[in-house]
Amino acid sequence: MNKMRKGDAVIVISGKDKGRRGTVLRRVDDERVVVEGVNRVKKHVKPNPMKNQQGGIVEMEMPIQISNVALYNPATQKADRVGFKTLDDGRKVRVFKANGEVVDA
Repeated sequence: MNKMRKGDAVIVISGKDKGRRGTVLRRVDDERVVVEGVNRVKKHVKPNPMKNQQGGIVEMEMPIQISNVALYNPATQKADRVGFKTLDDGRKVRVFKANGEVVDA
């Protein structure tokens, strides 16, 4: 079970976008995620008539290391670490380390 998932609200804790909040759009691999509105770059794209894609300069989000983002805890309004806990019915859930609240509703 992974600590970060698609759709999680995260906050950037280091780098040029420190303090920015966004949602995880996708996981690239075990170490990298793409966060909405974070690590935006301008990329020069060639036109591709087969895909009906126009060329030019496109602004897009690039992957960021998971170690540079933390889950956003709405109860404390801060970034928080994540742990795991097994419930009585046998389900394994993610919990915030600060207050022990379950991440997944």
